[in-house]
Amino acid sequence: MNYDFLLEEDLDGGIRVLTLNRPERLNAWNAQMRAEMRDAVDRATTDPNLRVLILTGSGRGFSAGEDVSDMGDLTSLGTRGFRAVARGIHDVFDTIEAIEVPVIAAIDGVAAGGGFELALSCDFRVLGESSRLVMPEGRVGLIPGSGGCSRMVRHVGLGRAKELVMLGGSLDTAAAQAAGLATRVVPKGESLAAAFTLAGELSKHAPLALGMAKLVLNTCTDVDSETGRRLERLGQSVLKSTHDHREGAAAFLDKRAPHWTGS
Repeated sequence: MNYDFLLEEDLDGGIRVLTLNRPERLNAWNAQMRAEMRDAVDRATTDPNLRVLILTGSGRGFSAGEDVSDMGDLTSLGTRGFRAVARGIHDVFDTIEAIEVPVIAAIDGVAAGGGFELALSCDFRVLGESSRLVMPEGRVGLIPGSGGCSRMVRHVGLGRAKELVMLGGSLDTAAAQAAGLATRVVPKGESLAAAFTLAGELSKHAPLALGMAKLVLNTCTDVDSETGRRLERLGQSVLKSTHDHREGAAAFLDKRAPHWTGS
């Protein structure tokens, strides 16, 4: 599939950068861009060489989410049709959350609406100074309906989520960091470089263990503690049999850096 609104770049070390590329619309997505994101994320899930996925935006912002000028077409679909289309973008976000590699959102400028929700589906958010995370849906009579409620409440708790969603909150970098929504805050314009640094730190760890940790941690947010411990035991039993575990143990004893193969 050829992309018109998405840039994809593979770098050394299994790092892939997906850049939302519709800067004249603050990287707001339309139907074609949604399809391109779907295709890129689907391919990423099955790429055995992928170690870290970075999402970022071109131009002056991360993303404004769904293009409001295209929302009329969505309304014409009716309620059932709208829900079907919404499932399409929800699937993209859900896949980003579920893919068993770390995903970093590198944000400079505004992440608003669906753009903020996209960032919430990522594992880490690196913000350039002066960036803002905005939930404007209430201004157009809507709710943040692509994870802005369900993921937000898990990230910041019910009280803070109500404040952000029901009052149409905007977070600067200091507030985002205080709320636990910013992994790192860096000088303006340096979020992508900082994301590369974070990706390098992640790459020092065994990729299968990182993926398993993400799977178990995500699942533990929705299950009781006993079920969570069963998942931990199951995950550990799988990792115990891997080459990377044996390599990691040998490297520790030899006092050398391990060589991970993802097997």
